[in-house]
Amino acid sequence: MDQVTFSDVEYEGKKRKTRREVFLERMDGLIPWERLEAHIRPCYPKAGRGRRPYPLSVMLRIHCVQLFYDMSDPGMEDLLYEVESVRRFAGLKLSGPIPDETTILNFRHLLERHGLGRGLFDEINAHLAGRGYRVRRGTIVDATIIAAPSSTRNREGTRDPEMHQTKKGNEWHFGMKAHIGVDAETGLTHSVRTTPANTHDLREAGSLLHGGEAEVWADSGYQGIERWVETDGRDVKWTVAMAPGRRRRLDPEGAPWLREHRKASVRAKGEHPFLYLKRHFGYRKVRYRGLAKNTERIALLLGFSNLLIAGRYATA
Repeated sequence: MDQVTFSDVEYEGKKRKTRREVFLERMDGLIPWERLEAHIRPCYPKAGRGRRPYPLSVMLRIHCVQLFYDMSDPGMEDLLYEVESVRRFAGLKLSGPIPDETTILNFRHLLERHGLGRGLFDEINAHLAGRGYRVRRGTIVDATIIAAPSSTRNREGTRDPEMHQTKKGNEWHFGMKAHIGVDAETGLTHSVRTTPANTHDLREAGSLLHGGEAEVWADSGYQGIERWVETDGRDVKWTVAMAPGRRRRLDPEGAPWLREHRKASVRAKGEHPFLYLKRHFGYRKVRYRGLAKNTERIALLLGFSNLLIAGRYATA
């Protein structure tokens, strides 16, 4: 039996749960742990010569917390030592061994090396599909810019060569773009692609469709999408927003304005995954150099966003 410490007794006697505890309990109930572990297990080190690896379940949970709170590897190690609710979520105790920052980094590199972030995103979507959250007949396509450091004060003395700058409105942005395809009925992300920020949204539009759409919704940046996307003879209705300048001249009580309003009400679901990605999980700025590492992180965060969105429907 695990030894019970005075700190355990004091923790159990708390009068209220913190917001972090409530959130971790919620995610613990939403994430299909067995399914994700089964996807990683073939790549995970086996016990043998050398130091015995931590259980896969422990390292996966630590990695998830690291993504929840956008922590660095050293910051994640400190969090494990400082916060009892995080240790309990990971299945650790202060009286036992705690993974150090190098162990946390090595697990993250393992996921990146084998491209497991996208695989875990697919596993989460398959789990949700089994619960009835399937992609339907409509897709919303959208994209967002994620900033990257533009400074050259680093070891290489250069900007990240895989990131680029682009102009949005009257402002210049340097970084990458995340492109997503979202189911128009459930609001769940089913496709994700990443590119440098200067890539036009239309170039990735075709890769965001699952192939069974009867209708595609998009904002005004996707004007002309029907000429860019191959539909293999399928009859697809393209519902693209009017340019903002034209819409401002519409009569607020006229039929054209009401049509644009209905378009916007559907497209709003496409913004919800970005709300979770940037505000809930704090991923407004890239954590690493290069597209590949950031793509793995974004894909898994969008998977978590899908779980939260589906969980919101279940409790509505």
